Amino acid sequence: MSTRKQNWGEDRVMFYDAQGRLRSLPASWTDVNEADLFSQVAAGRSFSRPDDLSALASLIGRIKRREG
Repeated sequence: MSTRKQNWGEDRVMFYDAQGRLRSLPASWTDVNEADLFSQVAAGRSFSRPDDLSALASLIGRIKRREG
């Protein structure tokens, strides 16, 4: 059983793992949402959506500027 809620500023799925620990994942990493157009076209051939990769690249850039 899982629960979906806003947490840490994003839509997340909360669940208990096999050891009974509460875990959470971004809802976009799961199948709780209806597949978006990119996911339908990619048909499982791509792990990440372009928007997610762009956000990751921005985050890496901010970290590098802060540390650099």
